[in-house]
Amino acid sequence: MTLDALDDLDRRILNQLQHDANLTNQALAERVHASPPTCLRRVRRLTELGIITKQVAILDPSKLGSTLTAIIEVTLDHQSAENLQAFEEIVLHEVAILQCYRVSTGPDFVLIAQVVDMPAYHALVHRALTAAANVRNVRTFFSVHRSKFDTRLALN
Repeated sequence: MTLDALDDLDRRILNQLQHDANLTNQALAERVHASPPTCLRRVRRLTELGIITKQVAILDPSKLGSTLTAIIEVTLDHQSAENLQAFEEIVLHEVAILQCYRVSTGPDFVLIAQVVDMPAYHALVHRALTAAANVRNVRTFFSVHRSKFDTRLALN
């Protein structure tokens, strides 16, 4: 399904849920100007279609003592499909790695990690990256200030 296949009500529902997924069905219906049964059917359909994949709480890492954000570039020695998949499998099991992107022109992967401090970062790198076979290079940038963080997609 593409964005063009969504009607205006679907978009309004998705925008509201991206802003606050904790809304009751009644509150959602009021905000999107639809009946509660219609809203419930639409949300179920959007979930069944895989457009809504999950509803989560977004936590503030700084309030939980996790103040170091690392943007990590990883280059592999060999980029066969099996090697790329093997690296992704390692990353999937690391809870400190929040995002993993396979990228082109440059490193093979860009990772976003959130850790408590520099020793935790070093432990993560040793455990997941430098100890892994086939990793040629690891280059890390540390965030000194986050001016924007959002999870919402533009649905215009």
